[in-house]
Amino acid sequence: MPGRAKPTSFLKRQREQYRQQKQKEKAERRREAKARKAANVRAEGDEDPDIAGIRPGPQPLPEQWNVVDEEEEDKPA
Repeated sequence: MPGRAKPTSFLKRQREQYRQQKQKEKAERRREAKARKAANVRAEGDEDPDIAGIRPGPQPLPEQWNVVDEEEEDKPA
């Protein structure tokens, strides 16, 4: 006894519409991000706050690491 056929053409159409809608939303997000980046232009002399004060080469140790060195200096040999 054969079963009922699946309505594949209807499901395929729904999936394709969902895929197209998702692509449109993604393209819109990309356009918004591009516009946001273009609007947020820094002046030539401005420095990125995340990397402010960093110079090429080895960096000095943070203060929290210097405390250990001072404690070792206080110990008698």
